Amino acid sequence: MLEEFKKFAMRGNVVDLAVGVIIGAAFGKIVDSLVKDVIMPPIGLMLGKVDFANLFLVMREGAQAGPYATVEAAAKAGAVTLNYGMFFNALISFIIVAWAVFLMIQAMNRLQKKQDEAPAATPEDVLLLREIRDSLRK
Repeated sequence: MLEEFKKFAMRGNVVDLAVGVIIGAAFGKIVDSLVKDVIMPPIGLMLGKVDFANLFLVMREGAQAGPYATVEAAAKAGAVTLNYGMFFNALISFIIVAWAVFLMIQAMNRLQKKQDEAPAATPEDVLLLREIRDSLRK
C-alpha cells in the first residue's frame, strides 16, 4: 500500500498540481499586497482619505460602546461588524487574479495557435522518395 501511494504521489500530474498550488499561493500574496498596499490607498485618497480596510458597519455594540475607529478596535471591544471594506479589497484582488489568469491563458492560446498554423516540416526521407517518384514518372 505504501508503494502504491509513492507511485501515486510521484506521478507527473500530482507534482504539477503541487507546484501550481504553491505558485498560486505565492501569487495570491503578491496580488493581496498589490491591492492593499498599491491600488487601494490612491483610490481611498481620491474618495476622501478613506481606508477601505476599515469600512465597516457595527451590527451589535461590544462590551465597550463605539464609535470604533478600526475593525480591530471593534473586534477588541467584542462588537459584531459587517466588514464591507475588506470585501471590496477581496473583490478587487479577485478581479486582478482573474485578469492575470485570462491574459496568461490568452497568451498560451496564441502560442498554441501559432504552433498549429506552422507548416509541418516534411522529413528528408519523404522528400527524397518524392524526388524518386517524380523521376520515375518522367
